[in-house]
Amino acid sequence: MRLSRRTASLSLAVTLVMPLAYEAVPHARVPADEKAAEPFGAECRTRVTGSRVTAYCHNPYPEADRVSLHIECARWWDIDTDSSPVEAGPAQTVRLTGRCWKEVGEVWISHRRAS
Repeated sequence: MRLSRRTASLSLAVTLVMPLAYEAVPHARVPADEKAAEPFGAECRTRVTGSRVTAYCHNPYPEADRVSLHIECARWWDIDTDSSPVEAGPAQTVRLTGRCWKEVGEVWISHRRAS
């Protein structure tokens, strides 16, 4: 039994789109806990320029957020970095920077409630 070109191209298109649909699923920034009813978490934007990373985090909420920048370098011998937590107070914007020696593999921001 042979597949028609139309069926083959449709199955190929579905196979290529499925991984993209998984990547589009939103990921929680803050773990759920007893304070989950209150809005929390600074909004962060990251920019990778060559081997340098810059992140700007703005906290629109009344509770302070401690943000950290995490950089995973692409090369196995390059040292990955985690910045010290920086407190983003209410209505405050903070800047975080870091770098790799060569290419940057992945960048993310972690959030914690200030104690």
